[in-house]
Amino acid sequence: MFDGTCLWITQGGMGIAAGGNINPGGVSMFEPIGGSAPRYTGKNIINPMSAIGAAQMMLEIIGEKAAADMIETGMKKTLLKMTSMDAGKMGLSTTDVGDDVAQNIALL
Repeated sequence: MFDGTCLWITQGGMGIAAGGNINPGGVSMFEPIGGSAPRYTGKNIINPMSAIGAAQMMLEIIGEKAAADMIETGMKKTLLKMTSMDAGKMGLSTTDVGDDVAQNIALL
């Protein structure tokens, strides 16, 4: 039952999910949810958006809203360039995605 206080989002596979274990009275933890993918080690094809998104969430929770907004904007611009969210099908390498997000932030 929706009570008007929650927003439910279906975002896709676990490989691109960012998560946060929020402790309002103490230390919180933020992490990419997808886990390890040893078969992709060293191939430069993993989608790093979940790790970048976890950092964005952390910054927002600790009150660094401007920095969090910049990362979110950088991510959105990069997502428009990606052909897929799947590892090896993004149209960009892992490094390319990270570099592109960083470049988009630098241009703000």
